[in-house]
Amino acid sequence: MKFDTPATTNPIDQLKVVGRPIDRVEGALKTTGTARYAYERHDVAPNHAYGYVVGSAIAKGKIVSIDTSKAQRAPGVLAVVTAQNAGKLGKGDYNTAKLLGGPDIQHYHQAVAIVVAETFEQARAAAQLIKVDYARTGGAFDLASEKDKAIKPKDGDPDSVKGDFASAFAASAVKLDATYTTPDQSHAMMEPHATIAAWEGEKLTLWTANQMVDWSRGDVAKTLGVPKDNVRLVSPYIGGGFGGKLFVRADAVLAALGARAAGRPVAVALQRPLIMNNTTHRPATIQRIRIGASKDGKIDAIAHESWSGDLPGGGPETAVQQTRLLYAGANRMTATRLAVLDLPEGNAMRAPGEAAGLLALEIAVDEMAEKLGIDPVEFRILNDTQVDPEHPERPFSQRRFVECLRTGAQRFGWDKRVARPGSARDGRWLKGMGVAAAFRNNLVQKSAARVRLERNGRITVETDMTDIGTGSYTIIAQTAAEMLGVPVDRVDVRLGDSSFPVSAGSGGQWGGNSSTAGVYAASMKLREAIARKVGVDPSKASFENGEVVADGKRTSLAKAAADGELVGEDAMEYGDLAKRFQQSTFGAHFVEVRVDAATGEIRIERMLAVCAAGRILNPKTARSQVIGAMTMGAGAALMEELVVDKRLGFFVNHDLAGYEVPVHADIPHQDVVFLDETDPASSPMKAKGVGELGICGVGAAVANAVYNATGVRVRDYPVTLDKIIDKLPPLA
Repeated sequence: MKFDTPATTNPIDQLKVVGRPIDRVEGALKTTGTARYAYERHDVAPNHAYGYVVGSAIAKGKIVSIDTSKAQRAPGVLAVVTAQNAGKLGKGDYNTAKLLGGPDIQHYHQAVAIVVAETFEQARAAAQLIKVDYARTGGAFDLASEKDKAIKPKDGDPDSVKGDFASAFAASAVKLDATYTTPDQSHAMMEPHATIAAWEGEKLTLWTANQMVDWSRGDVAKTLGVPKDNVRLVSPYIGGGFGGKLFVRADAVLAALGARAAGRPVAVALQRPLIMNNTTHRPATIQRIRIGASKDGKIDAIAHESWSGDLPGGGPETAVQQTRLLYAGANRMTATRLAVLDLPEGNAMRAPGEAAGLLALEIAVDEMAEKLGIDPVEFRILNDTQVDPEHPERPFSQRRFVECLRTGAQRFGWDKRVARPGSARDGRWLKGMGVAAAFRNNLVQKSAARVRLERNGRITVETDMTDIGTGSYTIIAQTAAEMLGVPVDRVDVRLGDSSFPVSAGSGGQWGGNSSTAGVYAASMKLREAIARKVGVDPSKASFENGEVVADGKRTSLAKAAADGELVGEDAMEYGDLAKRFQQSTFGAHFVEVRVDAATGEIRIERMLAVCAAGRILNPKTARSQVIGAMTMGAGAALMEELVVDKRLGFFVNHDLAGYEVPVHADIPHQDVVFLDETDPASSPMKAKGVGELGICGVGAAVANAVYNATGVRVRDYPVTLDKIIDKLPPLA
């Protein structure tokens, strides 16, 4: 099905099921532990062995020799695989050939071997017996030191120019020129990267934790040199991904290699230090922002430059993207530069680009508002735009940014904010409020599904879409129920199997809208098949209460399928709407903090997010997504940092003891407001995405609140007490 002309109405608009805050349909399975994750699925491969991955002890250099003889003789060991006996690995789309290192070492904890044994303990013990001699070479581990060597990335659209920024900035009455830094960050998802691999002849099945089943199936096939049809990936439940499980990682490839070598199914879970150093992470950035405005607060010149690093052949953190679209200004410039670093791979982490970019931009906007003597909310409203600033001929399909700000300010009590920094106190506590914009582009991807009417009148939906805790099962069930006129409990949803039609997958905030649109398309096919089966015109048929109704005739769905199941399969594809309209999601974050005037301890008091993100398909699951994103944003603001050993090139705090993330005590009351919005230019669902919008801007709102409380401006994240304690105003 092609979607290129917005429809005024469609069956989804009935909103009998879609748009309702129903409980997760898989909630009982998860709370009882019967929704099993990859490493827990012991029944799918009985008598499986265990694999233990050995990571490189150096960040850059070569393996001179590797002696596995003692490991091979250890109790219970079935196989040891290294680059020497693994065979040639093909190059997948996402650096998969480098998932097994040797002789060249590309980064610290790059996998160099897998030991397969009867038990996990035997595999782990034998892994300690492998002797590896390395020849270490120097590497580049510090972004600041490599900044001047950074180059313009080859792919994408790294730079943009509109008007004459340099002249306009020089002539501006009020100017800001500031540099901000964000650190490397880890996804720190609860479920580790894990896989069970089993071969049947030349066919491989991987039960794995992966967000993009079809992408990854193809990468596995290319890496192992087997036909794609010989590979099956199964990922029905994923315990968090945040972008870290978009791609095939060492657990999947090494489980497959280990299973082939041992002649047995093999289960592999990466230990937490390897997750931090072996898999992907959000790369650090250095960002320079310049803003020039007239005395009345109108921005005339805005520039945003960003530097980040990655392994050779990698890509940048696209931290300037939101600056191209968020605020008005006739004269504009953005630039992205990429340095080569010998650190573990930098790649997508929840809201890649905007999450890091807004950490800087939204502090800069607050700083500019202060220079102008304008309230930060009003300054943002003053510089709103209803068209793409770089392409004024292209309007936003929906843009309710101002409404988000005004709604949030009223609900949060922004009028009670004390504008003068460091002057609001409650005993020894300094108190402050902060605001920041939320912005994330709306993306859509082709997505397919199969919807089946069973003989008993039940509906079954099959698509390789994944659920990483986002509620995919539920909104897909709601979509099918709405389209076919049945209660949600009459719909069975099967996800995450590469034998199902190829979906959009979970990533980029496109998953919910795109996958439900695919289910919409397949449901339309099934509606036609049902109508024809019962002898009515499909264009006149309606579906309600488990029946198809047309021309006064009612037929139960069970009767329609009495002679055999009926199936509808289709994909939703998109025309040129994205070219005709700029599609984005917007929001506003408000945060109140208190800071101990003696110790510098920072505590968040309240958080509010107001979101405009198209039709909200399920307010309950959407709220869960946003408050989780807000929690991640608080972590980014106050504690999260992968600390780089700049001598040896690795992340020092590579476990959950050293890498700090928020816990319950860190997160206070969170409030979420969804504006009542539909966007007919987005999809037949008139939805967008919200799971990444919720993290965008949160960290800056926290940082701005800390400044309002203390008068201390921190431009280098995270905002920790050591950066403010010696600058705090004295105790009263």
